[in-house]
Amino acid sequence: MNLSLKKITSILNAAAIGNTNDLEIDTISIDSRSLQNNEKTLFFALAGANNDAHNYIKDLIGKGVRNFVVTHIPDGLDGKANFLIVPNTLTALQQIASHYRSLFSFPIIGVTGSNGKTIVKEWLNFLLSPDYNIIRSPKSYNSQVGVPLSVLAINEKHNLGIFEAGISTVSEMEKLQKIIQPTIGILTNIGSAHDEGFENLEEKVKEKMLLFKDSEAVIYQKNNSSEQFISTKTKAVSWSFEDKTATIFVSKKEHTHDHTSIEYTYKGIVSTLKIPFVDDASIENVISCLLVLLYLEYDSKTIQSRIELLYPIEMRLKVKNGINNCSLIDDSYSSDFQSLKIALDFLESQKQHQKKTVILSDIFQSGLSNEVLYSKVAELIISNKISRFIGIGETISTLKIKLASATFYKDTNEFLAHLESLPFENETILIKGARSFQFEEIVSALAEKTHETMLEINLNAISHNYNFFKSKLKPTTKMMAMVKAFGYGSGGFEIAKLLEHHKVDYLGVAFADEGISLKTAGINLPIMVLNPESTSFTAIIQHQLEPEIYSLKGLNAFLKIAEQKKLKDFPIHIKLDTGMHRLGFEANTIDDLIVTLKGNQTVKVKSVLSHLATSDDLNHKDFVQYQINLFEKLSSKLMDELQITPIRHILNTSGISNFPQAQYDMVRLGIGLYGVSNDSEEQKYLENVGTLKSIISQIRTIQSGESVGYGRRFMASRESRIATIPIGYADGIARSWGNGIGFVTIKNKKASILGSVCMDMLMVDVTEIDCREGDAVVIFGESPTVTYMAEQLKTIPYEILTSISQRVKRVFYRE
Repeated sequence: MNLSLKKITSILNAAAIGNTNDLEIDTISIDSRSLQNNEKTLFFALAGANNDAHNYIKDLIGKGVRNFVVTHIPDGLDGKANFLIVPNTLTALQQIASHYRSLFSFPIIGVTGSNGKTIVKEWLNFLLSPDYNIIRSPKSYNSQVGVPLSVLAINEKHNLGIFEAGISTVSEMEKLQKIIQPTIGILTNIGSAHDEGFENLEEKVKEKMLLFKDSEAVIYQKNNSSEQFISTKTKAVSWSFEDKTATIFVSKKEHTHDHTSIEYTYKGIVSTLKIPFVDDASIENVISCLLVLLYLEYDSKTIQSRIELLYPIEMRLKVKNGINNCSLIDDSYSSDFQSLKIALDFLESQKQHQKKTVILSDIFQSGLSNEVLYSKVAELIISNKISRFIGIGETISTLKIKLASATFYKDTNEFLAHLESLPFENETILIKGARSFQFEEIVSALAEKTHETMLEINLNAISHNYNFFKSKLKPTTKMMAMVKAFGYGSGGFEIAKLLEHHKVDYLGVAFADEGISLKTAGINLPIMVLNPESTSFTAIIQHQLEPEIYSLKGLNAFLKIAEQKKLKDFPIHIKLDTGMHRLGFEANTIDDLIVTLKGNQTVKVKSVLSHLATSDDLNHKDFVQYQINLFEKLSSKLMDELQITPIRHILNTSGISNFPQAQYDMVRLGIGLYGVSNDSEEQKYLENVGTLKSIISQIRTIQSGESVGYGRRFMASRESRIATIPIGYADGIARSWGNGIGFVTIKNKKASILGSVCMDMLMVDVTEIDCREGDAVVIFGESPTVTYMAEQLKTIPYEILTSISQRVKRVFYRE
């Protein structure tokens, strides 16, 4: 994007403070953490319920950013940068995008719906790219913020756009329509996502259809309720399995094990199409793409030849363990300039080592000449402080001139042939390439070899849950996020790195070794150790951790070491026992505590805390109130006697929701961060974080009267198909989850666990499920949930999550 700051000021009707006359803007940013921000960046300081980017402007000025769109100039910054003052910065961002879109007249395809938006967009990009220079939404950039950022990436070389739009409530689509201004619309499947934002299904469909109010054509499934909302000036292009009056009537659908053949009628002509998928969702998405091709007058031969090459879309950036203590970021199915910028920001947010490596293929469909494109790529590589760059392809070698230390290979095979001579060790590696380069082979070669069972961690869900609970807090209330027990089984460092990216105030761990591991890995946030042993005090001091002190014995032991090391104001946290009766100073020890601390300069009481025993059970709310009152009394006494103003905190996850009046200065978010609530209503607003997956190792058929597993605890009463899954109690699955109590999910169907769970395996009944060896198996996630498992096993979700063995590979991803 190239607009002058003066022109932008005019578009926004903004009050300009500073020099705005001759400055050219080439980058729009909303992320203060991005290393791509520079002197030609225009930063929009977005403010929401959980965060206000105005708070980061001072740091950005220190990093060289000079141009800001704001609602006000932060104190002390007047005269230090150029400010465009507007009533609402998000509205301003959307206004700029809408104006910028109006500068281009080529066709734009707009995609909305509940499910399938990103897949349809990516498939259309594949199908149409031989004939068009396409600009499309990167990843799932379909929100009120994502859409304008996507549109602002258009340049004069593009001649087709494909943008997706997602909404969660009414009054949102009108804003996105003004930005996208689609000429062709696609409505994908309408499902239950974001139902809570609409009164009923009709209102939801009506709102989504607003995207197409000025489109020349809209593509949709005829038997949904959308037809009534199509403008009379818009051509309706429909498909159906039942209604012969649809533009395309699909009269026949036949499945084999790996593809589907459909017979359809279009303009009176009956044709067949071979689709390389068998699931209903993929077939519907392919039909939407088919209608686009027909509307654009592609011939049947071209349509068939391209559609049969469609492939499953990987919509996630995945973090995996690599060889030699490396971490891999797998983005091996796309290579365009906009998604490269996103991937580099993700690399920075997830880097687990100081050394950062990028393996990148040729970039296609940038709309730029190779010289301009790779100059911009070089700028990104340099600004993101990439330690090592490896380019693969014919055109990317242009970077040799700009990146003298980079290494280049003509194709993936040449790189793999030299792999043994390339030392990869203790580094974070971003692997990003166009699908034709088959970078999945590079990922496979560099990945740590483990068995097929894995725990997938959705980093988007972590962010969502964090923001959900943060929205319940007063603006001044701090947040401590608990990452003890290996992040409740989900992975400590990766989640800590994400939370650091979100600027959480504190991290909490149970023992010193957990905190030491995080500090050693590069986490800079303050970390409180909740259960420090006196033998770990020296290590705590060495690694700048902050101990919770809960007894006079522990305090005296720590003070002795602190005095020996001549420390001054070392942060400690005082734990009070207000009724949990586990750890903490009781009321009758407070005077001795005060005497010990008064006048002592080696330590500083950073916070005073306590722990609620029954915050999740409102039947005991009187006891919670007793604890809060006692905490107020004891902590106030400490503050008065010692003349200190520490951070005070007593609320855990359930307390945040049930006792908001006791937020004090900080709260501690634990299990809620990982998508679990004790309140069934609140649970609806949280997103599942962890999905434990495996595969089917073997399928066998047994006859009536035959048994399965140790002790013959399951006896077949009919001929049955039995699948063996390579996960057992050594991986953290309770033996009591077997014998018909528990189940797994295969092909979205329940498969009961038969007999006892073994150490490394379990067996399930797949008699009624059309599945094969190698098919995916969900052990827990959306179904069954860890909450359901805990209820059946008469335990708590914490135990289910923290029991998952370290031998189970953790894979982190972002949608």
